[in-house]
Amino acid sequence: MNVKTDLRTRVALTLCMLVAVSLIGCGTMIWYTFRVETMVHHVFTENISAYQSAESLEIALVNQKGFVSYYVMDKDPGWLRQLGEWRQVFKERLVSARQKEKDTIAANILSRIDNRYTEYIKNKDVVLAYYAQGDQQGANTLHNEIREEFFKILDLCEAYKDIQAKQIRQVSEQSVKENKRLRKISGAALLVQVGAGLFLAFMLIGQVLEPLRALAEKTERGRGEKQPGNLVKALSENVDNLLKDAGETHHALEKSRETLVMAEKMAMVGKLAAGMAHSVRNPLTSVKMRLFSLNRSLKLNEDQAEDLMVISEEIEHIDTIVQNFLEFSRPPKLQMQIISPSSVVDMMLQLLTHRLKSYDVTVRLERNGPLAEIKGDPEQLKEVFVNLMENACQAMGRGGTITIRERMVETPRGQKACAVYLKDTGPGMNAHALEKAFNPFFTTKEEGTGLGLSIAERIIENHGGTITVESRLGEGATFIILLPPVNGENMGGAR
Repeated sequence: MNVKTDLRTRVALTLCMLVAVSLIGCGTMIWYTFRVETMVHHVFTENISAYQSAESLEIALVNQKGFVSYYVMDKDPGWLRQLGEWRQVFKERLVSARQKEKDTIAANILSRIDNRYTEYIKNKDVVLAYYAQGDQQGANTLHNEIREEFFKILDLCEAYKDIQAKQIRQVSEQSVKENKRLRKISGAALLVQVGAGLFLAFMLIGQVLEPLRALAEKTERGRGEKQPGNLVKALSENVDNLLKDAGETHHALEKSRETLVMAEKMAMVGKLAAGMAHSVRNPLTSVKMRLFSLNRSLKLNEDQAEDLMVISEEIEHIDTIVQNFLEFSRPPKLQMQIISPSSVVDMMLQLLTHRLKSYDVTVRLERNGPLAEIKGDPEQLKEVFVNLMENACQAMGRGGTITIRERMVETPRGQKACAVYLKDTGPGMNAHALEKAFNPFFTTKEEGTGLGLSIAERIIENHGGTITVESRLGEGATFIILLPPVNGENMGGAR
């Protein structure tokens, strides 16, 4: 069965081959370096030394002949002393050469030189004795006989020098051959490395970089950016963006699903609430008119008048509840106009002046200047602020402080927004109440309907904004309303 190796295995094998070839090439070069070094060392320490010894033998031999000639001409004993010194030099060089020589032929030549030289010296001493005695004829006769021996010794020295020169040439030729072989091995290793490198580059480009580039282009999401220099970094950033978008999309889908389920429930509740509200409101209106008529026609004592007032207040409370149900089931159509949220806040504070005094609540307004204009329904927005202020007053009881802070802010998506912060000094909310605060029919009040914050959230969302709450037990609550200015984009879920 043909099993195809994966990319990681092929890259690893190629890298191993490159490393192996490099190691083999380096090892071979090191080995040849030592080899050539040994050869050069052999040439300098043995062959060249022997060659120099051969030349020294020739020089010493020739000098001896010259000093003898000088002595014959002027009979100066000084020439004999120098002759003795050069004979000693010849002997020392000959002994040194024989000790170092390992070649059999060269050693045989040195041995022949030694034997002939010994005989030559004996005969030469006899010639010198004849000259010293004044026997010119005997000296000339013997001198002519041993002259031939001198040239034979000189020829042997030349032969020994030729052997050393030949060995030097052989080592040089061998060195040239080794260098050629090393160049061939290096060239082959280089070709293998280049081939493996090209194969590796082909694999990386064809099976890694090209797929990465294609994937990076697909993950650009049509942003029209230039091809980045660092492809891996760009791909990593694109994948991170895709994962982030996927997470946001998943969150949006979950929220949409929850909203859809809630909308279906609210549609059913709304129909029921609308029917009940109409059914209750008609007889309730009749009761209110009857009570008003009785209050004007009857003469009531103090207790009866108090009872009638309590009944009227409770009927008003029931009417408010019915009105909330109607608003929740059939939200009114927004009457949009260009207005600053600061103007809505001012209208709300003017409307609640007496109400705030009755609760003994202090209001602090922090404003650097009017907020930017928005497109909204002032009456609906005023209802939101009134609802939040009423909730804050009821939460604090009597006394306390409500701080209203207006700012232009930037959302996490980089969009401008008009922000209104309403912070009270009430008891705050626990985690459960904070999570359910905007759910319909959720309330912590004994007589609340749980629709106020839900209606407020719907109104703000219909204006393209968001409303959130931050709170801790014992630290009060802060409601944050963000509304998009006229020149800004819809924030669409910047919560």
